[in-house]
Amino acid sequence: MVATDPKTPGPFIPLASLAQDGWSNDDEATATCLCGAVQFAFSTQEKHIQNRFVCHCTDCRKLSSSMFCSAFSVPGEAVRFLRGKENVKVFQHHQTTASGNAMSNYFCATCGNLMYRMSAMQEGFYIIRLGAVDDFRLAETKLRPNMEVYIGTKVDWVPQLEDMTQIEDVMALAKA
Repeated sequence: MVATDPKTPGPFIPLASLAQDGWSNDDEATATCLCGAVQFAFSTQEKHIQNRFVCHCTDCRKLSSSMFCSAFSVPGEAVRFLRGKENVKVFQHHQTTASGNAMSNYFCATCGNLMYRMSAMQEGFYIIRLGAVDDFRLAETKLRPNMEVYIGTKVDWVPQLEDMTQIEDVMALAKA
């Protein structure tokens, strides 16, 4: 059974999606859009999780309608769609990315939820939005960000996050 109380041990999957069928175990977890039409599973094994970060770039700020976003990368072979792949729409651009590289944004066509991104700079990797993950406890454990990127465009009222590497730009992230 899944915990709906954040103080209960184990997965914490609150009412945050209309589908109500998200899950996680020791090796995998799901990400589901708000309406439930799109759902995929991804590996939570340490060997697959890369670049767990909070991003302050202007592109992420605009795309998320917030002052920063949080995400992590996994290789394509560690992702499998459970439903709704045909319901995913893509918007690609390069004009607003700090690196100038093409960035593809993958949204649910029904509810508009941004599920993941793919960068020309990191081909073959899904950059999954941490907020799309169904088990919220993973944001405090396996998927907890360990770096802040684009700190030069971070708003002054957001303090430096504890125990995180500070990275100025995406080229430094590629080397991290």
